[in-house]
Amino acid sequence: MYSEEDYLMLSGIQHFAFCQRQWALIHIEQQWAENYKTTAGELMHKKAHDEGSFEKRGDLLIVRGLRIASHELGLSGQCDVVEFHQSGEGIGLFGYDGKWIPVPIEYKHGTPKENNADELQLCAQAICLEEMFQTSISRGSLYYGENRRRSRVEFTENLRSATKETARKMHEMFRRGHTPNVKTSKQCKSCSLANLCLPKLQKNMNVGQYIRQNIYTGD
Repeated sequence: MYSEEDYLMLSGIQHFAFCQRQWALIHIEQQWAENYKTTAGELMHKKAHDEGSFEKRGDLLIVRGLRIASHELGLSGQCDVVEFHQSGEGIGLFGYDGKWIPVPIEYKHGTPKENNADELQLCAQAICLEEMFQTSISRGSLYYGENRRRSRVEFTENLRSATKETARKMHEMFRRGHTPNVKTSKQCKSCSLANLCLPKLQKNMNVGQYIRQNIYTGD
């Protein structure tokens, strides 16, 4: 169990699964850069994140921008959308009659990825919700803006184990303050940090060293 001061950003689990060096540059070295994909994704999330918004549609309750956290994972963040479906097998919600089953929905700008980064992020959200509401959640959905379709995700034991192991590795790397060395791949072309990462120039130095040597002009 982690204490609140040790929490890492839940959204970082996607960066970590995509590229551990990218995650370290953002979350350890505090580097960031925008490109078309990150900007478009941010706009989509702003539309989904009408924080604290509640919408009731019959037996469906839609909550946007719900803040979540997990002591087990040591992660905190927000859900784009949580749908509460009325069901006799669900949980009670203050101010609403009946019982409800929470289902996390995550919005993504592009299309489904070749890796499981999006699924890990969604599963981490489910684990947070399970801990907060003392319930179990079997599924969630990823909504991709490019094809405007939902992709259903089952929270299997294998996915849960992979999510917990990824969170553990994130905490281990953060404690060490370690930024992995460059390992080039086809993913580098779509990375917003490609110019900061500078694979050819940083075989023997990290980003902080490069900036100090080549950009910083102070005393």
